[in-house]
Amino acid sequence: MSERYQQFFRRSIKEKEAFWEVQAEQIYWHRKWDRVLDYDNPPFAWWYVGGETNTCYNCVDRHLEARGDQNAIVWVSTEVNQTRTLTYRELHGEIIRYAAVLRDLGVAKGDRVIIYLPMIPEALVAMLACMRLGAIHSVVFGGFAPHNLAARIDDARPKVLITADAGMRAGKVVRYKPLVDRAIEASKHAPQKVLLINRGIDKDMPLTPGRDLDLAELAAKQDGATVETVWVESREPSYILYTSGTTGTPKGVQRDTGGHTVALAASMKHIYGCKPGETYWATSDIGWVVGHSYIVYAPLLHGMTTIVYEGTPINPDPAIWWKIVEEHRVNVMFSAPTAVRILRREDPRYMRQHNVSSLRTLFLAGEPLDAPSYHWVHENLGVTVLDHYWQTESGWPMLANCVGVQLEEVKPGSPTFPVYGWDLLTVDDESGKVMPAGQRGVLVARPPLPPGALSTVWGDDQRFLDSYFSHYPELLYYTGDYAIRDADNYFFVLGRADEVINVAGHRLGTREIEEAISGHPAIAEVAAVGVKDELKGQAVVAIVVLKNDVTLSEEEVAVAVKKQVDDQVGPIARPREVHVVAGLPKTRSGKVIRRAITAMAEGRDAGDLSTLEDETTIEDIQKAVGGAS
Repeated sequence: MSERYQQFFRRSIKEKEAFWEVQAEQIYWHRKWDRVLDYDNPPFAWWYVGGETNTCYNCVDRHLEARGDQNAIVWVSTEVNQTRTLTYRELHGEIIRYAAVLRDLGVAKGDRVIIYLPMIPEALVAMLACMRLGAIHSVVFGGFAPHNLAARIDDARPKVLITADAGMRAGKVVRYKPLVDRAIEASKHAPQKVLLINRGIDKDMPLTPGRDLDLAELAAKQDGATVETVWVESREPSYILYTSGTTGTPKGVQRDTGGHTVALAASMKHIYGCKPGETYWATSDIGWVVGHSYIVYAPLLHGMTTIVYEGTPINPDPAIWWKIVEEHRVNVMFSAPTAVRILRREDPRYMRQHNVSSLRTLFLAGEPLDAPSYHWVHENLGVTVLDHYWQTESGWPMLANCVGVQLEEVKPGSPTFPVYGWDLLTVDDESGKVMPAGQRGVLVARPPLPPGALSTVWGDDQRFLDSYFSHYPELLYYTGDYAIRDADNYFFVLGRADEVINVAGHRLGTREIEEAISGHPAIAEVAAVGVKDELKGQAVVAIVVLKNDVTLSEEEVAVAVKKQVDDQVGPIARPREVHVVAGLPKTRSGKVIRRAITAMAEGRDAGDLSTLEDETTIEDIQKAVGGAS
């Protein structure tokens, strides 16, 4: 760790209030805070107590004089072959119209609005309009099944729901409105009004008279309207984002206003090394935390142009991302290791087809970045590639190479060091004892959590305590991930603590097995899971996806994969079975659904697959696990 970053980080931990008071100067405050930090009731941390601000004002209004004619949003859709731009001034006008519509429908400070939209500019406008009014938005990933949407409706109890006729994904139409109708029918706390954005995709969109309203028509009537900024106290909620994959009632991560705004503004400068006026592109979706943080709020807070993309990384061809980078002069990009592995299946020439000289850095997050994928994208794209680690709960990175402070040496497979403000360590998963360098432990954080992290679980403080702070005798924030810290203080995240395979008493992390397998030149993607074994307790089953030009038979692949694991991990980790499939089952945010693979390999039902991106992947695995390799 460089001396420069060491001093920066140390101050953020040892002099928290002084450090974060300086960072708070990056945003506009209508009223200054009375206390930087209220930590009188651990582990609840409240930042900038008494201060009043507004996220929408900080994202848009304060930039109008200096950069009103600069593009705020560039929307590119390869699904409908359209592009649209909105300058900061145009975005401000759209926000005023949307906010006026919501205000006239009775939406006020503290009310909830659910946003269920595809990746279109109107989604960002709706989020910012809610912020302007002091209303609390909850974005639900477009295409979620009705019962999942209904559960979120019942927990948030929204006054209004905003949706569209349809979205597009990989050329397929996803009809949103029928899903919304079924969700509302199943919910106990249905919204009073549904605002519709009609894209003209679903010609047979059903309407409920009196409840369903055309948002464009209502907004057009608001030309010339004035909607003053509603200033909110720093601790008041800004949004709720429900975590995916939970059982029972969805868990609503609640974000505050002041701390969230400060953390994101600071991150663009210190972590991503961005400058106002530059162009930033996060390839995620607004239904996930990355979309909230780094498609919408952080780039706009920093006075940047944000790219909003509706499409996939391989349509119309695997060079499409780099074409967009070239055409719009993207400076910093943020994507996921899954996307890299998808591209890795294709001919590397696509990575070099366009001029990406504007691109300084490609950040990746969402799951551990394996070393082979890192080397592949770094060598073929020719830009700095940096892994970093964070969670829905954290709201911004916890481990990163903070290029805005000091670019540190890259160690493939490591997201580098703890980010300023995050006091991270690894502990024994049972006792909570701090683990020495080189030994695996559970990644935890000493509270108080820094600004921008979740403040509680919506409507359920006890669940916040039980979920995140009840695992160890000492009050520690539980990430649920295993990690190793090396002698240089680099952290390596090994995957979920519940993704451990116990083979004959040997506890093996899925990541170390997957990384070994993915190092084979024929393999594009892999998922390793532990399945029941009468002799050993559990055995390893590997599901692999081959690169497009590989012609090996499944038997040859199985032999090669088992040898690869023998050589790099050891015979104890050798897969009992190896199956070749066309694609891995993933959520729409790109995470592999390992529990589904495990269930099918054990002959059980795969369970809730409402977040599944491609149903054919499940069918392929069901066929594949019918016989062992």
